Amino acid sequence: MEFRKEYLDLVLVPSGLFIMFSYHIVLLYRCLKLPHTTVIGFENNDKKTWVQKVMQSENRDVKTALDVISTNISAATFLSSVSLTLSSLIGAWIANNSNIFQSELIYGDTRPATMSIKYITLLICFLLAFSCFVQSSRCFIHANYLISTPDSDISTEYVELAVIRGGDFWSVGLRALYFATTLLLWFFGPIPMFATSVTMVAVLHYLDSDTSSLRKNQSTHENHGFMRLGGRI
Repeated sequence: MEFRKEYLDLVLVPSGLFIMFSYHIVLLYRCLKLPHTTVIGFENNDKKTWVQKVMQSENRDVKTALDVISTNISAATFLSSVSLTLSSLIGAWIANNSNIFQSELIYGDTRPATMSIKYITLLICFLLAFSCFVQSSRCFIHANYLISTPDSDISTEYVELAVIRGGDFWSVGLRALYFATTLLLWFFGPIPMFATSVTMVAVLHYLDSDTSSLRKNQSTHENHGFMRLGGRI
């Protein structure tokens, strides 16, 4: 049976997507069960601490708190605009039926049906990112109202929930952009796409793992254990 370059798409592309999805499933498990081993977990803990300081202080600095929230809203709005713009460009590209990425120089499947799948999957990623960033802005705006309400009896946990949800939507939007970057390289062939998937997972594993805090916690536990052992001796 003769080997054809189109077969690479059937092997490398699902393999690259499987690696990306598997990593994020493991990351989700760690965020839910072992949050202290991830940067996302420590960021959520920092957000809780920040909200508690803002809400429970007697003379809380509302202006500074609103400036922090406004910065997050501006960033989420900017990225949502970028995602929507790229989605519109991809839609216009599909309508024009461009043949730029169907060159013989691209080692992979360049048939019209496969090109349509590439455009559609990339469009889905950008639309998902746009939706998540919009929801992130909505949560931060809601937190803005809660923090700026004078003499209110709003619970601190409710404000924490709004801020953390905004951060979670932000994280999902960024992950959608990471997937879009991987799928974008698919236009240049399955080999660049697979190589980008492996590289992306390696980089994300380094960025998502909070090894410094882990070492700090381990050293703290070891010191406590040593002190207890010394007390027994």
